Amino acid sequence: MTTLIYGAYGYTGERIARVAAKRGLDIIVAGRHGTKTRGLGVELGVESRVFEPSNANSSLNEVETVLNCAGPFEQTADPIVDACLDTGTAYLDITGELPVFEALAERDREAEEAGIPLLPGLGFDIVPTDCLACHLHDRLPDATQLRLGVEARTDVSGGTVASAVEHAGRGACIRRDGVLERATIGSHSQEIDFGNGSRNAGLLPLADVSTAYYTTGIENIETYMALPELATHTLQLTQPLSALLAVTPVKRTVQQLARWLVGSPSERGSVFVWGEASHGEETVCSRLETPDPYALTVNATTTALQRLNAMDTLPTGFETPAVVFDADFVLGLDGVEGFHDDPVTGSV
Repeated sequence: MTTLIYGAYGYTGERIARVAAKRGLDIIVAGRHGTKTRGLGVELGVESRVFEPSNANSSLNEVETVLNCAGPFEQTADPIVDACLDTGTAYLDITGELPVFEALAERDREAEEAGIPLLPGLGFDIVPTDCLACHLHDRLPDATQLRLGVEARTDVSGGTVASAVEHAGRGACIRRDGVLERATIGSHSQEIDFGNGSRNAGLLPLADVSTAYYTTGIENIETYMALPELATHTLQLTQPLSALLAVTPVKRTVQQLARWLVGSPSERGSVFVWGEASHGEETVCSRLETPDPYALTVNATTTALQRLNAMDTLPTGFETPAVVFDADFVLGLDGVEGFHDDPVTGSV
């Protein structure tokens, strides 16, 4: 299976390309910047292709799979998916952008008809949380409420900041009775034990509000991130200012500054992932500890490519990682030891 890695010279894309090449995967590196793309291709000893996402069709010949690593994905996913649908090429990406998951879910029938999978979110967003959601659903199949949270102590790349800026003006999101609803970032603050003691956590728009719904069918979902209490209050107070980022010239300027000013992140220890599912009478709680998000993203994407390469037939339509590979997919990644389950509470 030949995989074209688009955005291969970015921070995460380059790391994925290098590991994929070491694992013996058949890859082509691609991107918009000719010098960077061709230079990486020469260094890795693989073919390189240079094109804009809007001109992807002619560059997908003899390619079975595209792995999109070029964010903001709300700008790149649609045109590349269009090309994949036209050429019968599987589409994968590493997005953590909630609107992208929702947009790709709406293209499920198109992908079914084209006979290809649309499999976004093969990185830290959302593999650990998606697998944890699936695991919680396995523990309590009739759950009606799901809450997920992350405590991360790590730097981010300029590309990650640029993707975050893309959506900062929209506020948070929750799912109620199967429908997405807007909410104030930082609201619904609560104390959560992520596995290393209780922490203040605020409501933040993690993509699992979308993906966990498709993975589990649970219709009420909230997502949280560990934040100092002062930071939670600050987010609430400054939320009106985020509307400025909805203005395209302002947003693009901030994104460009992020790419210039934010250096390469350093790997800084573990990330703690927490989840709780309930149906009113019973509650189950489970946790995961993972390595640095960028390290996990590289491992998860290359492992997923190996798993897909070994399949006789690829899935078709929109899918989430836990549905394609099951809840235990994350447990096969380096540095993830297992699910840590609390006893069921509230049972009679």
